[in-house]
Amino acid sequence: MELKSSMAGNVWKIVLNEGDQVEEDQDVVILESMKMEIPIPAESAGTIKELKVSEGDFVNEGDVLAVIE
Repeated sequence: MELKSSMAGNVWKIVLNEGDQVEEDQDVVILESMKMEIPIPAESAGTIKELKVSEGDFVNEGDVLAVIE
């Protein structure tokens, strides 16, 4: 499953690392947009296979942030 950005913004914090277990609705990435922090939760449980972004990166709506297996 691909975890996608729900809006444009900067990657403020990456909460989990590659190889970490993630539960459904657990925050994976926190975006910052217009001085607000927007958590991006996993849509299903699994393992973080790959992070596609780094802290400080700018992402657009629909960009893939991580791959969860």
